Amino acid sequence: MRLFRPERIGSVIQEEIAQMIVRDVEVPGGLITVIGVDVDKKIEHARVRVSILPPSFEAAALRKLNMRIGEFQHALNRKMGIRPMPLISFLIDRGNENSARVDTLLKEH
Repeated sequence: MRLFRPERIGSVIQEEIAQMIVRDVEVPGGLITVIGVDVDKKIEHARVRVSILPPSFEAAALRKLNMRIGEFQHALNRKMGIRPMPLISFLIDRGNENSARVDTLLKEH
């Protein structure tokens, strides 16, 4: 299956950001997982969806990620060398949390 350009770029960004987070971002007692990256059709923006465990670390971890966007952006620019390079932003993906809640509700009924 051939991926379209925004999807290919998103896949590479996901892999690179995940490696940078593991290597460079410390969240003592917490875990940050890159769930996916959504790149718009014009390749101007990339939304990096992350899961942060435990949920009590979400605010602090998201703040750390946002403080390092410039570093991530610069590293991606050097590594990928594409133009335009999408601007990244981070958001919390609660898909697993929501599906677990739905699963629990379904089991109760």
